[in-house]
Amino acid sequence: MRLFDLRLIIAFLFGLYGVVLVVIGLGFTSDDDLKKAEGVNINLWAGIAMAVLAAVFAAWATLRPQFADTDKQPLKEL
Repeated sequence: MRLFDLRLIIAFLFGLYGVVLVVIGLGFTSDDDLKKAEGVNINLWAGIAMAVLAAVFAAWATLRPQFADTDKQPLKEL
């Protein structure tokens, strides 16, 4: 697994933003905010979805690492 795999960077960013949204959704949502969103705590649900997406990206990067196939010969020029 490579440190700078794009999937891990995306997973980290989605996870970070997801955790921030979950904290805001749980601790800083007022009744007026819920009224604006028709009773749905959108920050909480979006944060949960982003955290799940981060876990999917991290699992994908861990379970299916990308490596260059160095055994193949380069193509001959025409």
